[in-house]
Amino acid sequence: MSIPFLHVSRSLTTAVRSKRRVVVTGIGTVCPLGVGTRNAWEALIDSKCGIVRLSEPDYDKLPCKVAALVPKGNSSHELNIDSYFTKSELRTMCPATAYALIASEEALTDANWKPTDEADKRDTGVSVGIGMIDLVDVCMTYEALKKGYSKISPFFVPRILPNMAAGQISIKYGFRGPNHSVSTACATGAHAIGDAFRFIRGGETSVMVSPSEDGTGALLAMDRTLKDAGIETSEVTHVNAHATSTPLGDAIEVKAIESLMGGHSKNVTITSTKGAHGHLLGAAGNLEAAFTILAIKEGIIPPTLNLHNLNMETDLRFAPHTKMKWNTTTRRTALKNAFGFGGTNACLCFTQYVN
Repeated sequence: MSIPFLHVSRSLTTAVRSKRRVVVTGIGTVCPLGVGTRNAWEALIDSKCGIVRLSEPDYDKLPCKVAALVPKGNSSHELNIDSYFTKSELRTMCPATAYALIASEEALTDANWKPTDEADKRDTGVSVGIGMIDLVDVCMTYEALKKGYSKISPFFVPRILPNMAAGQISIKYGFRGPNHSVSTACATGAHAIGDAFRFIRGGETSVMVSPSEDGTGALLAMDRTLKDAGIETSEVTHVNAHATSTPLGDAIEVKAIESLMGGHSKNVTITSTKGAHGHLLGAAGNLEAAFTILAIKEGIIPPTLNLHNLNMETDLRFAPHTKMKWNTTTRRTALKNAFGFGGTNACLCFTQYVN
């Protein structure tokens, strides 16, 4: 779970809402690379991996015991969920909602935005993507139902509703702006950020807390994103790819990027951070968007861990195993791709803020 915090640039008047600049002012992160944006980012650029062997008894019956887990413990980069919530609070929410609340707290602190004025609260909205509900709650409720209706937790429904993360954030801080939830498979997080951007630019709010075989859908998503942003392909020098390490999918994405960039491909560096934190499904797009923003801010392209055999001919550049310095003569501009099951395609464009 990673939550970029978006703000309208106050330098423009609301009279030109359709062209208002939208900037990222805060980021919060809870992910397998660590709790806290700085911890996760430093782990990523140091080529650390959050994919671990499962040793807990809960996973004894699983045939595969390798997964990406949020690290638990009392260290600064680990999650001690009891330090954030009371037991009664935890009974009302699934882990995804708890992670969203923790990440949003960091994002709001990073942005220095915790409004007390009612006008500011009415002008602040929430957009959160949830990939899927917590199946553990469903299974436990099914077992409880066998013993009778009285055994079912009264919090079952609020725990499984996908919009509860957005709702809990709004309730905690008293935000009265748009309250939005989206679920579009692996494109969920990116769509949530894109929707937040449109809410702000369209004037519905000024602040948001927000995650085909021939490649036509991917190409169209990237092309439309650049047109919407008013950015030329020659300005893009980095793409954080969806790149799930599937031979067909990765090849299609590379082909789509090359088709878009044309002769500029040799100046574009591709990376996928999934080798470090795994494929987080609905949370993939927003965590990877956060890493893309940090790459722009710090001038560092994060590595693609475990990239050994590219198995394709391309003029695009890659960053295997170790971070790279982002060398460019213009402002740093990047695309973030997120492609989901069912043909849902999202692409976000981020560029270095220049006054």
